[in-house]
Order: sequence, then C-alpha cells, then structure tokens
Amino acid sequence: MAKSPPLRIIHCFRSPVGGIFRHVRDLAEEHAKAGHQVGILCDSTTGGAYEDALFDSITPHLALGLTRLPMQRSLGPADITTAIRTFREIKSLQPDVLHGHGAKGGAFVRLVGSQLRVSRSCVARLYSPHGGSLHYDERTLRGQAYFAIERLLERWTDNLVFVSDYERRAYTDKIGEPRAPWRLIHNGLRDHEFEPVGTAPDAVDFLYIGMMRDLKGPDVFIEALRRAEQLAGRPLHSVMVGDGDDKPRYQARLDALGMGGRVAMHDAMPARQAFAMAHTVVIPSRAESMPYIVLEAVAAGKPVISTRVGGIPEILGSDFTGFVPPGDSEALAEAMSKDILEPNWLRAAMPDMDAFRSHFSARTMAERMASLYQDCLARKMRDTSPRTVSSLS
Repeated sequence: MAKSPPLRIIHCFRSPVGGIFRHVRDLAEEHAKAGHQVGILCDSTTGGAYEDALFDSITPHLALGLTRLPMQRSLGPADITTAIRTFREIKSLQPDVLHGHGAKGGAFVRLVGSQLRVSRSCVARLYSPHGGSLHYDERTLRGQAYFAIERLLERWTDNLVFVSDYERRAYTDKIGEPRAPWRLIHNGLRDHEFEPVGTAPDAVDFLYIGMMRDLKGPDVFIEALRRAEQLAGRPLHSVMVGDGDDKPRYQARLDALGMGGRVAMHDAMPARQAFAMAHTVVIPSRAESMPYIVLEAVAAGKPVISTRVGGIPEILGSDFTGFVPPGDSEALAEAMSKDILEPNWLRAAMPDMDAFRSHFSARTMAERMASLYQDCLARKMRDTSPRTVSSLS
C-alpha cells in the first residue's frame, strides 16, 4: 500500500447485501490494514442474520464506525430526512474522502460532500455506479429521469470509479461522456479465496446463488432446469441460495412444477460454503456490473455457466463457451444439459488461474483506490490554493 498520509474514508451505500457490500468490506479491511480510518453508512432496513454477521466481522476495521439509517430504494420524501441525518453524521466524522456506491449512496455522498465544501472542507467526492441506475431502460420515463439526475450530480463529482469497462460504456451510452474525471478499477479477491473448494459427497448438479429477484434470473434458472431434465434424460438436482422478497414466489413455482423435492432453497450463506454444495455454478442474471460471485466461483475452481451481461466477459473472457443470452431459458437449459452429458466441457473453458489471480486481487484493487483518493485530494488542494484563486481572478 502507498506510503501516503492516512485518510479518513467514509463509504455510503443503500443496501448491505450482494456485491456492493462485499466491495466495500474488502476496501475497508485493506485500507484499515494500511493505516487509514474507515467508516460505513448504509440502510438500516435491509439484510438479516447473515448480513449482521458480516457487519460483526468488519466492525473491528471501522475506526469511524458503522452508521445505519433507513434508506428507501426509490426516490421519495423520506430521502429528505435521511439526507439531513446523513449530513449530520458525516460532518461529525470530518472525512477526507466520501465514496458513494450505487445510485442512492452516490447521490447522498455528492450532495452532503458539496454542502461540506461550503464549510471549507476539502473532502473528495467519489461515485461508483455498480450498475445502479444504469440498469434502467433509457426509453422509459423513469430511466430518463434517473439519467438526468445522474448528469446533474456530475457537477458535484470529483471522480467516477467504474468497476468494469462495461459499466463505463453503459454510463457513456445512457448518461453521456463523463464530464468528471473517471478511472477503471476492477474488483478483486482476498488471497484465501483462490484456494480451490472441494465438492461435498452429496453435492447436487447446479447452484444458483444471488439475490432472489427477477433481475438476477432465478425464474429463468427454474424454467431452464426443468427443460434441462428433458434434454439430459434424467432428473436434476439443484440448490438455490439467497434472500429477497420474491423468494416465496420462486418456491411456489418449483412446487407447481413438482420440482420442490429436487431443488432446495437456502438462506444467504458464504459463497464458498455454497460452492461445495454443487458441481456447477449457474449465473442467469439479466443485468450485472462486475459480479463478485463470478470472480469467487472462478477463484474457487468451480465451472460456471453464465449469461453474457455486464462485465462478466471481462472475467471469463470474451470468447468463453459457457455464455448464454440473458432471459433465454432454452439456451440455458441446453448449456446445463451439455454440462451433464459432457462433464469436462466447462472445466476446459475456464480462465487460466495464474493470469486470473494476478489481475483480480483485493490488495491491488485497494492500492489503486487509495492512490485515486490521494490524487483527488491533491487535485482539490491545488484547485483551491491561493495561487490558483489569484490566477483565476
């Protein structure tokens, strides 16, 4: 890690589940080890026992503490109250860096950071979309509204941080060429996550792991599994791991199809624990940015079938043979049945592990991020120095 002065860093995001939460935990831990002081501010109404355990594990690294406030997913009047409380909490912590993740966290960070600037605070305001509002369709009124807000907030952004080149391209296509400086910093994994995960003796054929919402494709997974049984000529067994409001609907569909006895539903659990439960991981997402679950599966030595969406080709390679189109249950079923009938097909297609490990390291990610923070602060100090003010007058 760079030998720069220690920083006071606050990460703000809405939902403490999934990839954003994982990304922030990794950054917080690595930066704390490097001597920086880190804090987290996020929603208080999302998550369960599993997320509580994750907070317990990261809390020792949070010198600036954990603050949880109610944050709605959609825009609403309650955001005003939350923004005021967020400003008070952040101001008391006197941060050097505010890093917002996702649309809601990014909005709060840039508004609060700009208000702190009025008080002559030289705080750096960074925003990582992580998909967020970029998932909306630009042809809809809601999408256009969100993209207009994103464009407006660029005025109060010191740096955009994209976790995949796909995300950068989506931002440019939907919002416009970034007016703020930007940098691409891929997600990374910790050293122990590159240890292979063995397969349990009672492992099933396929694993779905992720949020239980249609965006992530559990509905497509269920329909594809039924069709794959027909193509493979035998019953197939799977596990589905994750939490979400739509989980009962997926269970009801499995029961209606008579598949409830062959597909077990589990609450969210550590990915490596889930990997041991199945031979192959299936990622049926309709949209992604740079999903950690794909990185984790590859690092653990698990074969993967995935939709070709978001930054996943940056992980698996653009010519990966295990890709299927999003939302296409028939194509997914064909890939799943091929995995059953040709067991070595996917393993031969997976990325080279040495090259993969050298690129997707959490330590490298954190070092690059800390360097960016320092660059932002140096730029702000330079822009507000007396010499600069004089030259502009």
